[in-house]
Parts: sequence; structure tokens; C-alpha cells
Amino acid sequence: MNIANIMTVIGFVTCAILLLVIIIAGIYLYFIDRTQDMHPILRNYPVVGRARHFFQQIGPEMRSYLFNNDNEGKPFSRNDYEHIKNKAKYKRDVFGFGSQRDFEKEGYYVRNSMFPKLSEELKMDRETKVTTDRYLLLKEPLFTQKKEELEQDESPVYLLNEEDTIVIGKNARNPFAVRGQIGMSAMSYGSLGDHAITALSEGLGIAKGTWMNTGEGGLSKYHLKGGVDIIMQIGPGMFGVRDPEGNFSWDALKEKSEIPEIKAFEIKLGQGAKTRGGHIDAEKVTEEIAEIRMVEPFKSIDSPNRFREFSDFPSMFEFIEQVREHSGKPVGMKVVIGSANEAEEIARNIKETGKCPDFISVDGSEGGTGASYQELADSVGLPIRSALPLLDNALKKYGVRDQLKIIASGKLFSPDRIAIALAMGADLVNIARGFMITVGCIQALQCASNACPVGVATTDPELQKGLVIEEKKWRTANYVITMRKGLFRIAAAAGLDSPVHFNREHVVYNDERGKTWSLDEIYQSIVDEEKKVN
Repeated sequence: MNIANIMTVIGFVTCAILLLVIIIAGIYLYFIDRTQDMHPILRNYPVVGRARHFFQQIGPEMRSYLFNNDNEGKPFSRNDYEHIKNKAKYKRDVFGFGSQRDFEKEGYYVRNSMFPKLSEELKMDRETKVTTDRYLLLKEPLFTQKKEELEQDESPVYLLNEEDTIVIGKNARNPFAVRGQIGMSAMSYGSLGDHAITALSEGLGIAKGTWMNTGEGGLSKYHLKGGVDIIMQIGPGMFGVRDPEGNFSWDALKEKSEIPEIKAFEIKLGQGAKTRGGHIDAEKVTEEIAEIRMVEPFKSIDSPNRFREFSDFPSMFEFIEQVREHSGKPVGMKVVIGSANEAEEIARNIKETGKCPDFISVDGSEGGTGASYQELADSVGLPIRSALPLLDNALKKYGVRDQLKIIASGKLFSPDRIAIALAMGADLVNIARGFMITVGCIQALQCASNACPVGVATTDPELQKGLVIEEKKWRTANYVITMRKGLFRIAAAAGLDSPVHFNREHVVYNDERGKTWSLDEIYQSIVDEEKKVN
């Protein structure tokens, strides 16, 4: 028998065996599906009904890559994602042909000046520069791997001038001075893995003039890797500043305050996507995370809804004063604003007690989270463009606005969004998911499952191997630098020499009829509507 006949026989036998295996597997699945009592589709349509589950599982990917247009995806559209990625990977923020914004819909716009500032007129630090790695896209064919080249790029870091330095906690023993208006919002170690936290810390450290918030999960050694300034968040669970019984520990607070990288503390009352306490699933609670938080490993953690140490604004402000005095560091609070009444209550109590947090982080309901409940994320709390003016207005009404700084957060991932937030009353902004994208997030929506396929929102060591710290840290640095550059650019277009000068007069609202409204008019309408509701 020649070789051709031998190969024919082998091929025939192989196909016969495969066919037999498929038939046996099909018969087995048929009886399994027919006799199970959980899924009606499988019971009525054995084997073929399994295709439904397959298409259901790949639905998000199909919609993202094939069916959603560039502006439809949630929580971030394809365009949103690409703009963030391009800043981080290529250090580029230009695109061609024209905007894809729907200009027939209502929205906020930055007022341009007829006489914008020239580049040399901008008040910024031109001396501080940094060299980062970025990619050059050389070729992007349809069916083969794109051709890219890694190069080093030196650029200014676009910090504020010394005289425009923003000081948080001017009355604290150790005020916190920042020269960049963009920082990383609260993301806990545990919610993100150690590779992601390390890459973010090192990238932010490279970019200079910024900060990272630890989230309520406590301070880990990974937060300290990059030497970046840190705001340590204290949630109702007291992770990182509690004793073994879960009570607040002044000794632990003192110990943390002596860490030079920690510049401030933040008392978390709530965040936009979850106005309750935080949650972390058992599989994410490794022994290391349990040690940091002082809890039992491999058991789910649910923080209380609120602090047991205080129950109203006067007692909370007293607690904040004690933490500031004990630590010597500025102390702020993170809140979700639900109505004009809440904003006024904060301001009125500051006025009446004479006690004040050093900053208020106000988080919009569009903010993200590693794990929350749909009913809280969708329907509790106001979005940032409603919450921010309510808080700013209330503080001004009671004459206490200059006693504190406002940090805004809630999908402020682009320079124009930041400029609008600054005009609405923010001094600084926090970004979370934008930074996650810089270290590899693809919006797989698996943050709560510990199965993040790119190793960002997971503590699984195997999945984290996909996140290379040495490569991703540069993307984080590039994103911050390019964002600050864009913020100066939009300030110049508005006729300002620095983004610290954005105020209400620099933004207008264009309604569906084409009528424009000033922010003062919009603010008043919001307050009037709130009064009608309440």
C-alpha cells in the first residue's frame, strides 16, 4: 500500500472517530438537556438550545465590535475609549474630519474668546519635563498585526505655575499643595490587583504634580511604589485604621499619617455608583488583602452604610477636626449630593459650627465601581453636572466657599469635560475608569467577578500576568500629561492664561431649540426645581 492510500485510510478513520465522538456527545447532551428541569429552552430544544446561551454570552462583545455605532456604547462609547487609549498609548489627542457629537441635542459648551491666548502667554511650568515611552503607529492593515514602534518622547508635564498652586488644608499643620488639577479617584487594592495599582502609582509618579486615592480598602505597599502623593480614604469599614475588633484606631491613624507619601485623608460617606458601603467578593479577599484590611481572608466584605462614630454633620465635623489634629494632615469628605437641601445642609452646618473639612469630593451618580447594586448605581444620587452646582451655590450662599476645595468626579475623562466641571465650581477633578483604561481595561464588565480578562480588576495571579507594569506605567503618565496639555489648550481658547481661572461665565448651555443659557441661569433653574420637589 502506497503512502497516499495509507494517508487516505488514516484520514477516513480519524473522521469516523470524530463523527462518532460528536454523535455520542450529542446523544449524551440530548438526554441531559431533556431531563433537566432548570431551563425550558434546553428541555424543549435539546442540544441546539445551547446556541442561545453562547450568543447571549458573547452579546456584549458583538454589540461593542459590530452593532453599536461609535457613540452608543455604555458606560463608555467606542469613541470615548479610543480617545483615552490614544492619549495613553500614542500621546496623541488629534483626530480628523470633524466631531461626531450630535449638535442638535442640548448640551454644555465652552465659550471661546475672539482673542485667545497665545502659547507663550500661558502661565504654566515650562521647566519641568519628563521623558516617557510612547508608540508610533506606522501601519494598520486590516488582517495582519498593526506595525508600531516604541520611542522615547520628552515633553513638559504641563503643571501650574508656582503662584497658581492649589493648597488643600491651608490651616493644617502639613497642607497639601498640588500643581496639577487631575488626580486618580478612589480605587482600592482588592478591587484592582497589585499589578494595576503598581502601574498606576508609578505612572502617576512619573507625571508629577498629581495624586492617587487609595479607596476605602486601605493603604497597600503597591500604592507607595511610585512615590506619588496619596490621599488615603477612610470608609465606614475603617480598613487600614482600625483595631482587630473593627473599631477606629487613633494609633493606626497616627502610624499612617507618618508615611510621607500620604498627604491627606478622606472620610467617605458615599460614592456615585453606591451610596451604601463598599463590597468585595470573597474570591478577591486574599490573605494579603485581609491583612491590610484586618478582616478574615476569602470571605466577602460589606462595609456598613455609614460611620458609627458620628450620626450628623456637627458630630462628623468634630470627628474631622480630631483626625486633622491627630494626623496633622488635611482631612476631607467624599459625598454624593441628592438634592439642594443636602447641599445647603452641609453649607449651613459649616457656617453654624465654624468647623469645616479641608475639601469635599463630590461624586456624580455616573461614577463607576468594582461592585455595586443596579438600583443604587442607576437611580440614587445626582449626576455631577447637577450635584456640583448645587454644592458650589450652597457654599457661596453661606459664605464658606473659600474655606475648602471641591474635587469633582464622574466620567470627567477628557479636557473639555474637566473644563466644564472647573467652570461649575470644582477646583480639582478625580478620574477612575479613564486610568483603568490606561493600564489595559477593555470594558469587559467583569470587575465584580474577579475574572477580568486583562488583569486589571482582579487579584487572580494568572490573569494579572497579562498586565505588564513596565509597559503600562508609561501609558498612565502619558494620559495625565496629555490631559493637562489639553486643559491648557482649552483654557487658551477661552481666553484664559491658566485653567485655574475657569468660572461660570466661560460655559453656556445650548438647549434643543438653540437657545443658550448662562450657568447662573441654569443653576437658578436647578435650585428652583429642587425647591418645588422638596
